[in-house]
Amino acid sequence: MATTASPHVFDATAETFESEVLQSSLQTPVLVDFWAEWCGPCKTLGPILEKLAGEYNGAFRLAKIDVDKEQQLAAAFQVRSIPTVYLVKDGQLVDGFPGALPEGQLREFLTHHGIVPGAPQEDAAPEEIAPEPPADPHAEVMRLRKLVETEADKPEHRLDLALALLQTGNAHEAEQLLDALPANLAQDERAVRARARLGFAALLKDAPAPQVLEAAISSDPKDLRARHLLGVHRIVSGDAEAGLEQFLEMLRLDRTFDEGLPRKALIDAFQVVDDAELVGRVRRRMASLLLV
Repeated sequence: MATTASPHVFDATAETFESEVLQSSLQTPVLVDFWAEWCGPCKTLGPILEKLAGEYNGAFRLAKIDVDKEQQLAAAFQVRSIPTVYLVKDGQLVDGFPGALPEGQLREFLTHHGIVPGAPQEDAAPEEIAPEPPADPHAEVMRLRKLVETEADKPEHRLDLALALLQTGNAHEAEQLLDALPANLAQDERAVRARARLGFAALLKDAPAPQVLEAAISSDPKDLRARHLLGVHRIVSGDAEAGLEQFLEMLRLDRTFDEGLPRKALIDAFQVVDDAELVGRVRRRMASLLLV
């Protein structure tokens, strides 16, 4: 049973599942249809689902998974009979059903989850504005030192300076500034995150420089200790995405390393990183790695 040429229907695989299903579901709900060529009920249900995907005009996408070709995915979802259908929204599995439901019940299922036929999208996507390049952290430290001197009555400048110092690796002075903050600022979300980042910085005591760790990983990509320390370096210096990538690669290579350090490192990092969109994206990638 081949999928139709509809832009709303596609074949999903273990390699594409994270991007085409989990990440895609952040914008549009995805129905995941587990089927096989030899399955009689699948031949009844499949065409109805494909028809609805076209009729609903992008209100949901239909991911087709051939259980014979994608046994790992079927096992991860504990598929015991086919057809089995799951609904994924916002990166999470929210509902599902086994068997071939009639069209009326399928429509009720979609409506129950707020999925209604969509209108054609004719407007072009707005042109994205390129973000401004990040400020040089050392220049930012110099700027903030002057502000602290000229406006000593504003403790928020000391918090900003502490954050900038962390990006340059000066954890000791950053900690001193945080300790001296008034009570109201000490509870500021940025100060709390800075404290958590100091915990990461403590892991780097006597650690090799990032360039040394990069060379070690280049020589042995499975050197998970080097990956962990490099990830911590990146987190502390403010390059959260690069640090999280190292922890994700650790999880992919060996989730049991050092009593589950890859998973623990990711969870600890989520408390430090202040980019909610990035954290959400990495959480979903972590979940997909833990599924397989």
